[in-house]
This record gives sequence, C-alpha cells and structure tokens, in this order.
Amino acid sequence: MKKILVTGGLGFIGSHTVVELQNEGFEVVIIDDLSNTTISVLDNITEITGIKPTFHKVDVRVKSEVKSVFDAHHIDGIIHFAAFKAVGESMSKPLDYYENNLGSLVYLLQEIRNRKLDNFIFSSSCTVYGQADELPITEKAPVKTAESVYGNTKQIGEEIIRDASNAHNINTIALRYFNPIGAHPSVKIGELPLGVPANLIPFVTQTAAGIRKELSVFGDDYPTEDGTAVRDYIHVVDLAKAHIAALKRLINKDNKKAFEFFNVGTGRGSSVLEVINTFEKVNGIKLNYKIVGRREGDITAAFADTTIANKELKWKTEKTLEEALEAAWKWQLKQK
Repeated sequence: MKKILVTGGLGFIGSHTVVELQNEGFEVVIIDDLSNTTISVLDNITEITGIKPTFHKVDVRVKSEVKSVFDAHHIDGIIHFAAFKAVGESMSKPLDYYENNLGSLVYLLQEIRNRKLDNFIFSSSCTVYGQADELPITEKAPVKTAESVYGNTKQIGEEIIRDASNAHNINTIALRYFNPIGAHPSVKIGELPLGVPANLIPFVTQTAAGIRKELSVFGDDYPTEDGTAVRDYIHVVDLAKAHIAALKRLINKDNKKAFEFFNVGTGRGSSVLEVINTFEKVNGIKLNYKIVGRREGDITAAFADTTIANKELKWKTEKTLEEALEAAWKWQLKQK
C-alpha cells in the first residue's frame, strides 16, 4: 500500500482529497497546523471512510517539524495543499504569504531531494494566468505578471518546483485549480473558513444562514454579460478526484516530462450574479446582497479549457453548479 503525505490535509480541498485517496486504497499521513480548520475534520474523515488517517500537527514553516514527519514515515508521494489562499488578504499581508507559501514548499522539496523521493503534486491556481487574453484558458496561455500576492506565490512556487524537478529528477505535477466549491455528499466535510470568509460560496451560505448581514458583490462594471466577475466553479469532489488521477499518472510513470501542469475546472464560466441566482433557485432562499466597488487583485473572467487534463489524466468533472450549491447549503445548515 502506497503511503501518501498530504499537507493541509484537514482543509477544504485537502480533506476531500484524503477521502478519495483512502477510497482508492492509499494510506494517508496528514500534516496540518489547524490555522484554518479544526481537528474535528479528522474524525469526520474517519466516519466517511472507516479509516483514521495518521495525523501530525505540524507547521510547514518550521523546517525541523517538516523533517520529523519524513523521519517517521516512508513516503511514496506528496500532495501539497498547505498555503494561505485569500487574494484580498495577500495584498495586505504579503510577507506572511511569501513566508508561508514559499518557505514551506522549499522545505518539502529539500526533504524529497535529500531522501530521493518522487511523486509530488502541487496545489496551484488559475491565478498564474492573470487576466488571460483569450477564454477559455488553455495551458498554452502565458503566465503573466500576477494580479495578487497570492497569485505570485503560485507562480513562483511553480518556478521553484520546475527547477527542483529538473535538477533532482523529481516527477511533479502542478494542478492549476479554478474555483472549488460544494461539500462531500455525506455532508460530513465541507468548506469551514475560520473568521470572515474570503471566498464567494461560504459568504453566500453564511449570508443565507443569517450569520452575515449581507453579501458584497465586488463590482458590477466588468465587461461581462451582467457586469459581475466570471469564474469557473468546480465541485470539490471532482477536484479531489483530479489529484488521484494525477498521483496515479506519476506512480505509473505515465508522465511525459519531469514537471507537468494541468488546468482543473469545468470548462464553464459563471458570473457572481449567476451563482447567486442559481443558489436562490436550487435552495429556495433569497439572499441579501449589495453591489460594492471592485476588490483589489480581482480579474474580470477566468474559466478553463480542460481538454488536456481530460485526455492526459483520464479525468473529467461530473457534478453541476446546481449540485455544488445545494451541497454547500446542506453543509452550512449542519454547522448551526
């Protein structure tokens, strides 16, 4: 049985990926510092799969703590989620983002190099493309100057990985996510941000639940059909399964280069107002929202061309926006 290390494995995407890894027969070791999640997620994963993953409370910014995990386990693959991820916050706390998102990556790669390990999957982002010239965005789209510090950490992260993989013969895949939403169908795990949400969907669900007074829509003057920003919203379970496909590609040595990257989305863009209207329709709820000014670091539109990921990873999305928004609301209701 292959043992896979998952950093940030109790977070939103990490926890869903752990479930899919266990469902596929992998043994999982989770490290997480619990800065944006709670330890209860570990028990919820166990309830879903019937298997309790090994867990270490580790701050990936501390090199000695990272080393201790590799000392304790023989690792066959690494999926690296642990990172700060709020676009807006990254603009006001750039040094925190560079330290956390890049320092931790270097420490992990050093351990992989020192121990001659392989099979590294990086949680990247469509933000590496900035404001793309053409939509949908293909992997051939140029990586532009980042619109946010968060996006820049993903760009630099990919550059670090590319250099390390070429120099030290480490097979790696970066998955460039679009916008993960939803929750597991068991409603035992989902998106649970601590404090004020930075992403649209938890703010939508918390507003619907009365936790937030109103939802702010950042800008209605974008050059889109209804004036609001457009994104590609992918169900988190579909995204988690993309990691399994990528991991198997590396383990089976099906990769064509030491460093590969793939767009992971649905291939369809939805505006903020479309998401709000769809949420209201599928859940029978009216949202209190208002239009406010644009948010620094945001771009007009981004949605994926998933042709290459579909072909090379033998993966495609299965769930709809409606299913994701319904699951997100069921998850929110369970938090009361």
